[in-house]
Amino acid sequence: MIFTPTKLRDAYIVEIERREDDRGFFARSWCQREFAEQRMVSALAQVNVSFSRKRGTLRGMHYQMKPYEETKLLRCTRGAIYDVIIDLRPNSTTYGQWVGVDLTADNYKMVFVPEGFAHGFETLSDNAEVTYQVSQFFTPEAERGIRYNDPAFGIQWPVKVEVISAKDASWPDYSPNAHAMAS
Repeated sequence: MIFTPTKLRDAYIVEIERREDDRGFFARSWCQREFAEQRMVSALAQVNVSFSRKRGTLRGMHYQMKPYEETKLLRCTRGAIYDVIIDLRPNSTTYGQWVGVDLTADNYKMVFVPEGFAHGFETLSDNAEVTYQVSQFFTPEAERGIRYNDPAFGIQWPVKVEVISAKDASWPDYSPNAHAMAS
């Protein structure tokens, strides 16, 4: 696997290394040893699938509070998405910054999201599917979120938001005290 750092500390784009022949290709999308060598959390608690019917569907920006913070490794397995992460670790040199990445079923890229980051995505195609490998079990009482259009971050979404849950549309404005994460 190829690990490319993003501008956000500890966050990576992960690409597969294809072994191709006349049948197609074979590649690893997960290797505990390789992730551990990169000092990336390599434990898995859940694997989740998200399916969105319509282009312009926005999911996020979600995270879990201590002690249930999650790392995520995600890949778009059908269609295309614009994946966004925000560093919410107050002691991080990239605190408050965000990165967006196009993930498609055809490019096989993945995003590694460290603990202390908010995560969300917008679908760029109809019938988009995303698979998440997550390090913690979902804990509803620890769930928090940041509104997709919060002026504190100024995220530039590539297409008009057409579908969003009431919960995701109504997260309050960002407040560092209310959203404090560990570094």
